[in-house]
Amino acid sequence: MSDESIAGRIERLVAEEHELRSREQVDGASSERLADDQAKLQAVELELDQCWDLLRRRRALRDAGADPDAAAPRDAETVERYLQ
Repeated sequence: MSDESIAGRIERLVAEEHELRSREQVDGASSERLADDQAKLQAVELELDQCWDLLRRRRALRDAGADPDAAAPRDAETVERYLQ
């Protein structure tokens, strides 16, 4: 996976996140649709975190003179435990 493909995935996920946030406002009257949107939003946010983590680690490896392809996506639990 290249940096460009990861960045492209990030762009698509950000667009999906914006769409879901907009739909949340519209779907507010329907608790079932709102719950679906919120569940999808959580999944998108998690995947975004994972993509950003992978992209940062690839860049760090490259800057250190190592092979960026040595970086692999981290599991959700690891990424979600990072301190902001």
